Amino acid sequence: MTQVVLGENEGIDSALRRFKRQVSKAGILADLRSHRHFETPLEKKKRKAIVARRKRRYS
Repeated sequence: MTQVVLGENEGIDSALRRFKRQVSKAGILADLRSHRHFETPLEKKKRKAIVARRKRRYS
């Protein structure tokens, strides 16, 4: 769970920026995308290309 505690004179913009940074660092959005049930054709194509690149590299 990601939490951001506001400082005394901190604006909402900087707190939101810190929150977004923490979420991306924790990999929450990437995890959500990988667990979605529906995958668009473009996402499927990109995923398959990445897997193929990895296979070529290590074989």
